[in-house]
Amino acid sequence: MNSAGDHFTTDATTGMGHNRRRLTAVAAGVAATLALGGLAAVSAQDADAATPATPATRGAAAVADTPIGFGAGTTGGGTATATTVTTLAAFQTAVAGDSAKVVKVSGLLSLTGQVDIGSNTTVLGVGSGSGFTGGGLRLKEATNVIIRNLAISKPRKPSDGVTVQESTRVWIDHNTFSADRDHDKDYYDGLLDINHGSDNITVSWNKFADHFKGSLVGHSDKNASEDTGHLKVTYHHNWFSNVYSRIPSLRFGTGHFYDNYVQGADTAVHSRMGAQMLVENNVFRDTKIAVTTSRSSDVDGSAVLRGNDLGGGATEISQTGTFTKPPYAYTAEPASSVVASVTAQAGTGKL
Repeated sequence: MNSAGDHFTTDATTGMGHNRRRLTAVAAGVAATLALGGLAAVSAQDADAATPATPATRGAAAVADTPIGFGAGTTGGGTATATTVTTLAAFQTAVAGDSAKVVKVSGLLSLTGQVDIGSNTTVLGVGSGSGFTGGGLRLKEATNVIIRNLAISKPRKPSDGVTVQESTRVWIDHNTFSADRDHDKDYYDGLLDINHGSDNITVSWNKFADHFKGSLVGHSDKNASEDTGHLKVTYHHNWFSNVYSRIPSLRFGTGHFYDNYVQGADTAVHSRMGAQMLVENNVFRDTKIAVTTSRSSDVDGSAVLRGNDLGGGATEISQTGTFTKPPYAYTAEPASSVVASVTAQAGTGKL
C-alpha cells in the first residue's frame, strides 16, 4: 500500500539536506518501548564489526522447511490434504475461511485487486511460474499463514503483491515478486507491505525485482498507537535486484535483516519512527544509501550494523540501536558467501 513521504531523489546527497531529525521525547519513548528485553546499546565502532551469530541447528545456507526468525512456529495448513486450483474462482473459494488447508496454484492467474487469505492456510505455487499477475494476496486479521513458491508480478495500485494487515505468524518464502521500472513510481504499489500492527513474520529466500517500492513495514508516521510494540519482522536470504527503495522501510517495529543481497538500489534499508533494526552480514552492490535512519520522517529510527559488505554504499546512522540479539536461534552465514547462496536459491522453483 502506498505511503506518502518516501524519498525518490536520484542524487544520494540531495536528501541529506532535507533529513528531519526532530528527535523528541516521543522518539525516546518509542525506542524504549521497542527495545527487546532491555538489550544493552553498542557503540558505533562495535556495530560495524562482524560478530558471531547465534548458533542454530541448521546449516547457514540450507533451505529450511520451517521458518527461522520472528515467524518461527508458523505451520499454515500443516498436513491438510492439498487442493490444486487452476482458476481464480477456484482459488478464491479454496483459500476462504479459517480451517486448516493447503492450496496449490497451478498456472499464472490474472486478477484485479487482491484475494483475501484465511487463517491456517498454506498457498504453494506449482513449479517455477505459477502465481498471480496484476494484483495480489491480502492477509487481513489472519493468523498462521504460509505463502511459498509463487510468482507475483505487476500489482497495480492500490493493490500490493502481498499485503499483511492486522495479521500474525506469517511465513513468506521462496516467492518471486516483480514489476517493471517503465512506469512512474506510483503506477504499481508495493511488492510486499506489512502494516496495521502485524507481528511475528519471516520473509525468506524471495526475489524482489524491477520495482520502485519494495517492502514497506508500517504504513504511516501517525500509526504509533497500533504499531508500537508490534511489526517484528525477519528478512533473510532475499535477493533485491533493481528495486529502488524500501528494502525494507520500517516504522515503529523491530527488524532483523541478515544475509540478503541488495543490487541496484537508491536507498535500501530505512529505519524510521523509532524502529530498531539489526542489519547483519548483507551484501550491497551498486547501492547509493545502504542503510539510513534519518530520512523522510520527523522521528529517526535506529540501526546496528555488523558484518556487512557495503560495496561502497553510504550509511546514514543518526542513532545506534539497542537491538543486538534476536530472541531466536539462527545462523548468519558470512557476507562472503551470501551472493552465491542467494542467487542460487532465492525465488520460485527452488524448493
